[in-house]
Amino acid sequence: QLNATAFDVKSDVSALQKIRDMGGLELVMPGAFAATGDCDAAEFAGRTVVDFNLTGESITLPTGLAGDYNAMTFSEQIPGPTLRVTQGDVVKMTLTVPDGEATPHGNDMHASQVTAVPTFGAVQPGTSKTYCYIAEVPGVYKYHCSGVNV
Repeated sequence: QLNATAFDVKSDVSALQKIRDMGGLELVMPGAFAATGDCDAAEFAGRTVVDFNLTGESITLPTGLAGDYNAMTFSEQIPGPTLRVTQGDVVKMTLTVPDGEATPHGNDMHASQVTAVPTFGAVQPGTSKTYCYIAEVPGVYKYHCSGVNV
């Protein structure tokens, strides 16, 4: 946070010097984890629910150079699909790993502010797993495979 102080990074003074002159940066981390749990829980009642359904699938991608590349994907995409929500919405994330997939797949969604294990963990081939959380902190967040309970 810059305490509502703005500066023009195109000026002739370096951005780092301006930050020093303002007294530095204060990095603020959220104070608590987002509420998670059963998607029918009372704390989610009355909120907009955004369903985010993903499949954990391995595919072979041509490199265009020398051979192919075996990749574990979300819904056969790299990067995976984008999820857009409004602060206060409930994200209902379901990951399905199709039968015949060689390994489990997982999801670590940083916006949820919870650890993938034990909240989410690995989803075994032929199964699905769902969890819900309230999108509390605005921003841009990544999600990625959490593998086999890493």
